[in-house]
Amino acid sequence: MTIVLGTPVVDGVREAMAALREWQHDGAPMQLHAGDVGWNYRMGTAETAAVIRTWSRDGRILAVGMLDEPTVLRMTVAPDAFQDEDLARRLVEDFTMPERGVLPEGAVAIEAPLGLLLHDLLSKEGWGVDEPWTPLFRDLAEPVEDPGVRIREIGPEQAQDFADVLRSAFNTSRPSRAYWHGMAAGPFYEDARCLGAYDDQDNVAAVVTVWSAGPGKPGVVEPMGVHEDHRGRGYGRAITLAGAAALREMGASSVRVCTLSSNGGGIATYKSAGFAPQPEVRDRIRAA
Repeated sequence: MTIVLGTPVVDGVREAMAALREWQHDGAPMQLHAGDVGWNYRMGTAETAAVIRTWSRDGRILAVGMLDEPTVLRMTVAPDAFQDEDLARRLVEDFTMPERGVLPEGAVAIEAPLGLLLHDLLSKEGWGVDEPWTPLFRDLAEPVEDPGVRIREIGPEQAQDFADVLRSAFNTSRPSRAYWHGMAAGPFYEDARCLGAYDDQDNVAAVVTVWSAGPGKPGVVEPMGVHEDHRGRGYGRAITLAGAAALREMGASSVRVCTLSSNGGGIATYKSAGFAPQPEVRDRIRAA
């Protein structure tokens, strides 16, 4: 059967999301999660559909990708297709031929889970590896400890708090009130919880958004940040614990996150919240 590359229309994103949810399990490597697509809805519904790519055979989706940027693709594959040679070869073709509409010419990057035959084929094509990232994992079989600070669910009235923390935490001017409203208006926000940690003066100190893939499946943190005025006071650990507890209430079996290995502070925060580091991963890169 021929493998078909597609860019779904708005309604078609649901099928891709359903596949991503189905493919999540605790034994899987760090991979594209339904929550990553959910977070992308902050950019708009049509804009999110435009950056999704699917690869299907005989009507079944075998791989899903999301363009984080025009030159950065995050993708994963159905568990039983990790070593599917026809799929791997088709993916390499689509990644290397700009006319296919996946990646442009020049320098590009691909985030793909460990264990894919795709990695072997990309190596043969001369693709290299980028800087290492560290996945972290926490099992949610047992209750999560109390965060020790006041936690509030972020709603429309706290949208500016959410934006303020993200701007400070990631040193960027891009986040706005519209980020939260776009994310919350998306069709998959029912799988999410957005929380804030507040200090004694009712100032927001940290925020987190966590996304479920359904009961008995791993959830993901996307994103978490601490305002620069509140760093070093345990708010990162507190908001991460609150997010983990929310996922457990939603039925998640575990929670995952991935951060640059050079982000020592972030890794320390997640470890303090009971997350265990996993083997490092690296994006595949093609130089200009």
